[in-house]
Amino acid sequence: MATTKNNNNKKRYILANGLESVAPLVHSVEETPDPIPTTIKGTIPTWINGSFLRNGPGKFEFGKDRYTHWFDGMAMMHRFHICEGNVTYSSRFLRSDSYVQNSEKNRIVVSEFGTLAMPDPCKNIFARFFSRFQIPKATDNASVNFVKYKGDYYVSTETNYMRRVDPQSLETKEKVDWSQYIAVNSATAHPHYDREGATYNMGNSYGKGGFFYSIIRVPPPEDKAATEDSADLTGAKVICSIRAAEPRKPSYYHSFVMSENYIVFIEQPIKLDLLKFMLYRIQGKSFHKVMTWEPQYQTIFHLVNRHTGKESEVKYQAAPMFTLHQINAYEDNGFLVMDMCCGDDGEVIGDFTLENLRRDSGEEMDKFYNSLCRNLPRRYVLPLTVDEQTPLDQNLVTLNNCKATAKKTKPGEVYMTHEELHDDELLQYGGLEFPQINYDRYNGRPYRYFYSCGFGHVFSDSLLKMDVHTKELKVWRYPGLYPSEPVFVASPKATEEDDGVVLSVIITPREEKSTFLLVLDAKTFTELGRAEVPVNIPYGTHGVFNEMG
Repeated sequence: MATTKNNNNKKRYILANGLESVAPLVHSVEETPDPIPTTIKGTIPTWINGSFLRNGPGKFEFGKDRYTHWFDGMAMMHRFHICEGNVTYSSRFLRSDSYVQNSEKNRIVVSEFGTLAMPDPCKNIFARFFSRFQIPKATDNASVNFVKYKGDYYVSTETNYMRRVDPQSLETKEKVDWSQYIAVNSATAHPHYDREGATYNMGNSYGKGGFFYSIIRVPPPEDKAATEDSADLTGAKVICSIRAAEPRKPSYYHSFVMSENYIVFIEQPIKLDLLKFMLYRIQGKSFHKVMTWEPQYQTIFHLVNRHTGKESEVKYQAAPMFTLHQINAYEDNGFLVMDMCCGDDGEVIGDFTLENLRRDSGEEMDKFYNSLCRNLPRRYVLPLTVDEQTPLDQNLVTLNNCKATAKKTKPGEVYMTHEELHDDELLQYGGLEFPQINYDRYNGRPYRYFYSCGFGHVFSDSLLKMDVHTKELKVWRYPGLYPSEPVFVASPKATEEDDGVVLSVIITPREEKSTFLLVLDAKTFTELGRAEVPVNIPYGTHGVFNEMG
């Protein structure tokens, strides 16, 4: 394999040669609504009791209409139910309004991220012309993640709509519109949970006053709520509104940072052009065309006290970068340590078209993969006690063995440089994404380990365990096998951070109906067992482990 240098960060990347086609991983599949048995190889620990729930796109066409972007596929929910060493599998399409309307008309009638729904060919020419001037309704095709509010499970995307679901039967329940509860137009699919059971999230709001990023808090469940089978977001409130640095060009964001006492919103240089957004329907362009990578803007970190909702007057800045997923954040001796997966080129989101993902093996696929930015783990450190007395132009970070820096450049402004949270060994696995930790016990606290997918292909082709103290890697990787995001499940009497298992769904383009659920020992990163499923499963996004089962 040849190596190349990326001009942005002088990274030595390994260029792929002879990558296989992954087209079968992005084709439509049938649902399996009734649980079916799996074939167990090795051993599934009997203490694992619950359901591994996964979400992602599973249907890419209606009639003669085809979606153009991977994100557009109709949401499909998967459930691996694990009990007493046995595993069953079931799956269902989310019965979103988008899915139901598209199914009834047998064509795409609801626009998605990368696909614009065309006017009804049966309408007359005037009706079709004027339909272009209507602002399209946001989709409720919630294909990104499973999330929890007040003890209930929902599937979520990045619009203002979620769907409540039954985590046992995967039945679709009511549609929930965030804007009916609080003044936001959207919410992420990556909320955070505190130890009291409250849920925090980020949303947008825009109006005459400008464009704001809103921090949302949904309180813990109340006792009476357990008896009512209905969506309940009562008590949700916006605890802080952060004004966009560029009111006509707000930033795209996928997640945010939370420690014990703080929330950090990262305003990054992936911009949404609001003027283009208003025009895109008329011009016949899909939503991803209004997103642009604009590295002339710095990255801004907005620090907010999550108990008071007060935003810090200090403006923390760093070089342009983009991030989709954070790893963890914690406070340490007057500093906020933030670890996340970052890249130096935010063009990547628009590249995941189905045409690109279905390229042939060899030169075509190599060319696409080698054009992509690799995401790598980084550590940023925010000094929390910056004031008028803080000296200018000297590194304020005094944590042991920490290479990240933060310098006060002028009153009220701090400029940060990151520490690379990896060694060169990671580069041979193509960088990493989809990070997960022992969330229940270590989110917002000092931690040592995280688990992720290595990206030696356009879809992940390895599982990685990273020790952030030593930057050492443990790896699970086999040719032709493509793992999903690894989810950690602690063993019942765990005393150590990595005492438990890691669950991941493994798929392959090489063989029909040869999916399996992999169970790794989290400590040694060796295989304990697998549950083979006799159905095809497409490449998915995110998942959770539901102990209730």
